[in-house]
Amino acid sequence: MADLPHVDLEVLTAIASGTHHDPHHVLGPHLLDGPWTVVRALRPLADEVIIVTPDSEISATHQGAGVFAAVVPAIEDPDGTWHTPDYRIRTRSGTDTWASDDPYRFLPTLGEVDLHLIGEGRHEQLWQVLGANLHRYPSASGDIAGVAFAVWAPNARGVRLVGDHNGWGGTHPMRSLGAAGVWELFVPDVGPGLRYKFEILGADGVWRAKADPLAKATEQPPATASVVTTSEYEWHDRAWLAARSASDPHSAPLSVYEVHLGSWRPGLGYRELAEQLTAYVAEQGFTHVELLPVAEHPYGGSWGYQVTSYYAPTARFGSPDDFRFLVDRLHEAGIGIILDWVPAHFPRDEFALARFDGTPLYEHPDPRRGEQQDWGTLIFDFGRREVRNFLVANATYWFEEFHVDALRVDAVASMLYLDYSRKDGEWTPNVHGGRENLEAIAFIQEANATAYRRSPGVMMIAEESTAFPQVTGPTSSGGLGFGLKWNMGWMNDTLRYLAEDPYNRRYHHGELTFSLIYAFTEQFVLPISHDEVVHGKRSLLRKMPGDHWQQLAGVRSFLAYQWTHPGKQLLFMGCEFAQDTEWSEGDGLPWHLLGDAGHAGVQHLVRDLNTLYRATPALWEVDYDPAGFEWLESDDAGHNVLAYVRRSRSGDPVVVVVNFAGVPHEGYRLPLPLVENPVWREALNTDATVYGGSGVGNLGRVHAEPVPHHGRAWSAVVRIPPLGALVLVPERAAAEPPPLVSRG
Repeated sequence: MADLPHVDLEVLTAIASGTHHDPHHVLGPHLLDGPWTVVRALRPLADEVIIVTPDSEISATHQGAGVFAAVVPAIEDPDGTWHTPDYRIRTRSGTDTWASDDPYRFLPTLGEVDLHLIGEGRHEQLWQVLGANLHRYPSASGDIAGVAFAVWAPNARGVRLVGDHNGWGGTHPMRSLGAAGVWELFVPDVGPGLRYKFEILGADGVWRAKADPLAKATEQPPATASVVTTSEYEWHDRAWLAARSASDPHSAPLSVYEVHLGSWRPGLGYRELAEQLTAYVAEQGFTHVELLPVAEHPYGGSWGYQVTSYYAPTARFGSPDDFRFLVDRLHEAGIGIILDWVPAHFPRDEFALARFDGTPLYEHPDPRRGEQQDWGTLIFDFGRREVRNFLVANATYWFEEFHVDALRVDAVASMLYLDYSRKDGEWTPNVHGGRENLEAIAFIQEANATAYRRSPGVMMIAEESTAFPQVTGPTSSGGLGFGLKWNMGWMNDTLRYLAEDPYNRRYHHGELTFSLIYAFTEQFVLPISHDEVVHGKRSLLRKMPGDHWQQLAGVRSFLAYQWTHPGKQLLFMGCEFAQDTEWSEGDGLPWHLLGDAGHAGVQHLVRDLNTLYRATPALWEVDYDPAGFEWLESDDAGHNVLAYVRRSRSGDPVVVVVNFAGVPHEGYRLPLPLVENPVWREALNTDATVYGGSGVGNLGRVHAEPVPHHGRAWSAVVRIPPLGALVLVPERAAAEPPPLVSRG
């Protein structure tokens, strides 16, 4: 038998301490000259180590620093070459004995193409090669199953894998795979459920225990370990995905119910929500649910907007497959799902991305670009291609692995501008001397273009609060490439107008009509989101002046205005039944209010608005083109009245009249478009008694007459209810079917 080759104690010590960049160079099997293989194993607490092959059991010798070695016979191949036989390592420590396969006898689980793409920042399925992925190696005695661990830490002096499998000790040093900055190790005989972290030795000589940036599951907070997982879920939404990929969701009806999962009905997990939330949203008629961020976050009070594990659905409500079940049930019910996505910034938690390898790796190294002062968070280094790849692949991950239908991108304005929320001297200009963050813009364009290319039929939606040009313009012409943009101007102007006493609203009428000056410059969503009903802003109900009845009526008229204004619409949970208190993530929604007829009436109205909206192409088919909108009355500030026409592609009109005054208007002369039949049906009246209104209306019909008014040949005399809205559709035949929804 050959002698054991000598290895310097310094090298063995470096391997044992995790500071050697290539432990596989020493550990594992290494062919010697002749028919022999030396096998070395790191077992620092062992009393005895035995290398077990199919034909022999050979005791290993301690060479130093917990490294044991033995020489075993090699096997000759027919071509005369030699290879190492299959073997396992039996270890005894005190009275405990166990056998395991050797992590250091396997080739890297990442290939040269993977490493090249990572280095170029172009690996669009990054989660399949980094993080923790189940892997199998063939062997003479059968496949060897385990988990391939890989992490990007280019400035690390050493990386160790710690977890349940090794008692959270440093017995699994990882190897560097070269210039890409990736460290890798395959660990056999472990699988789903294993908790783990990476211990990373920074250039500053400090070891840091870090959660896996690409972990697909985590412990439930406040615990912070990553968890190995694999999906066993069988999807049932093939028909949904096929229809989605063949359609353009931006030109379809889009009515979004925004939800914070933890406080919709507290105590429900993903699977309970799959039944209860799906049933409720379907009953209310919304087309989509938008979830506040579900990616793992340590602090519940951040509502999910301070993410520490971008690839893991929060464990608060169940497993990743439980979340898949929620998505699947929504799709089976014909409901799309939108996720809030937070690529603008991340928290400073020591266990997560901050100074990941001891350097500003994910964050920009210059604090003038790398620190978000308002939120106490860090800003991604969008100019670093690996960081950009991490985020672009993350968007792809949610579409491809969880079948989500859209991402709403949070805080886009904070990414676009280098001087966002900064004073003079606190920011540095771009290479052209401007304030635009060119690297962030390039990232946004790449993320949007990649999402639309890889996942046809999905949507990318911008929460963007400035007048930055072409937010929804195509990237091919220099636009950001979003499909939709939140219309924050409409929201702010409308809520400011509604806060005025009805008597004073005549002096603020322009705040209502201003939105139509720019309504068609982008593809807009009209949002009333969680941000508008917290932090002293009051609930939607309490934003309205007047007594309780007037406040409820104000909510009803506003919702009808929102649903009929050009653009899609989004409403935060609780607003659909006029929640009276501000939302709090620590409390559930006040569902008891539905025992009150007024609040139940608002909920009924929202259900009917969604029914009318989805059945009426004029309200959604031409949202982004002036051809889909006409003013009938835009200047009647004295009566607080707006009247307008919405049209479908075929030109079919719908007339909307909104009275923001606290009194009814009797005998109001309303100009009307010319239609074949001069009778208009009152398809919806927000003052109907079924909604808790006073019942002021037009007995279901409005009769136009050839009386010119405001430049139109036809008009009608109508009753407009107080703090109310009417939706009128042309009568098509004498035997008109019943109205779509309740009327006054």
